[in-house]
Amino acid sequence: MTTTTDDYFMAGGGPNITALPKVSLHDHLDGGLRPQTIVELADAVGLELPETDSDALGQWFEEQSNSGSLVEYLKTFDITTGVMQTSDGLVRVAREFVQDLADDGVIYGEIRWAPEQHLTRGLSLDETVEAVQEGIEAGIADVAAQGGSIRIGQLVSAMRHADRALEIAELAVRHRGNGVVGFDIAGPEAGFAPSRHRAAFDYLASKFFPATVHAGEADGLQSITSALIDGRALRLGHGVRLAEDIQVEREDDEGTYVTLGALSQWVKDREIVLETSPSSNLQTGAIEAWGDDILDHPFDLLYQLGFRVTVNTDNRLMSGTSLSRELAILSDAFGYDLVDLETFQLNAAAGAFLPLEDREDLADAISAGFEQA
Repeated sequence: MTTTTDDYFMAGGGPNITALPKVSLHDHLDGGLRPQTIVELADAVGLELPETDSDALGQWFEEQSNSGSLVEYLKTFDITTGVMQTSDGLVRVAREFVQDLADDGVIYGEIRWAPEQHLTRGLSLDETVEAVQEGIEAGIADVAAQGGSIRIGQLVSAMRHADRALEIAELAVRHRGNGVVGFDIAGPEAGFAPSRHRAAFDYLASKFFPATVHAGEADGLQSITSALIDGRALRLGHGVRLAEDIQVEREDDEGTYVTLGALSQWVKDREIVLETSPSSNLQTGAIEAWGDDILDHPFDLLYQLGFRVTVNTDNRLMSGTSLSRELAILSDAFGYDLVDLETFQLNAAAGAFLPLEDREDLADAISAGFEQA
């Protein structure tokens, strides 16, 4: 391996979170580059950077991402996608991405990215998918050579403000035997409802191909409703603003009393996975209706009410984070113990875009790892 991940521990001590087996469902390829890799790839393609020292560049990404606006947050991706326009660049980024996930204790990860954003230097859509898969397979081999094991799937995303969703959906299905496990729409949420891409989602449904949809991050309940109805979403990317459909009646020493709206009740009853990303949700203002601190995040409310919550990084570079760090942050904020952290991983395993038998095996591996902690 060429990189290491800091160890993180639960509040008040406890097991090493980094060593625990984990599942990552919401992690963007263009949001997880190593700063040094950006520096080297930018030099090779002649891309100007705001900082040429890797440490300073990493700090720049974090500072630029703390805007409180998803639109401003997304502007940092001009740089990362800028160095991912060649086959070699895509292979390297994907390979290192897998290495970094394994160093963080991830045993199954889904990497989402938008092929249509990587065509400026002559690659075709199919060539970009093939390059990323080549990098993924090289990364898996690197992990195996170090005595580890990791499984990775691609989530192919269409940009929701563009008009290529059907074409990208067809691309995803075309590569379902070459590492692609699901479909997503990403990019600016407000004003670009999933209903705009109904034809793509109809096509995916006809091919029995699963979709997760970014919803409930920069837009509210209408966006989530459209993700479920128009997008047939099996998971919600972030989904935190679903809490807008939960009315807190009162809180006292005996607990919190709430009333669920029809939408939130449906999501809970159907066990639709929420792909929350705590640090990112703070950076983009997704939880501003409740506050600007991790303690204000509706994650704990959703968890205590029985929603199928998962913990994710979204963009490790922009948030300066890892999955272990996100779990440690939540543990510190809400007093979670090992049982809670295991529940989050089992929720993620249940929502993974894998065959049922593979999800059961993944759950068994998680439980075995937590028992040894």
